[in-house]
Amino acid sequence: MLTTTVTNTGQVTLPVEIREHLKLSSGSRVEFVIDEDGQVKIFPLNVSVESLSGILHRPGMQPATLDSMEAAISQGANDWT
Repeated sequence: MLTTTVTNTGQVTLPVEIREHLKLSSGSRVEFVIDEDGQVKIFPLNVSVESLSGILHRPGMQPATLDSMEAAISQGANDWT
């Protein structure tokens, strides 16, 4: 397990193993996401969209159909009226 320390200004230094794994260099941007289980994940913003395919998948989750998406949009619109 890799660890680091948070400075008094909220900054952290990413361990070299993490930077190499994410292909980060000076000036790279990252995004932090808190998932549904409360875990924090870090994503490099220097990757192609194609490589992010499936990152939000949950076991047992079924893909949404166009009909179900349209129904959800309609329901959301009705909730605002």
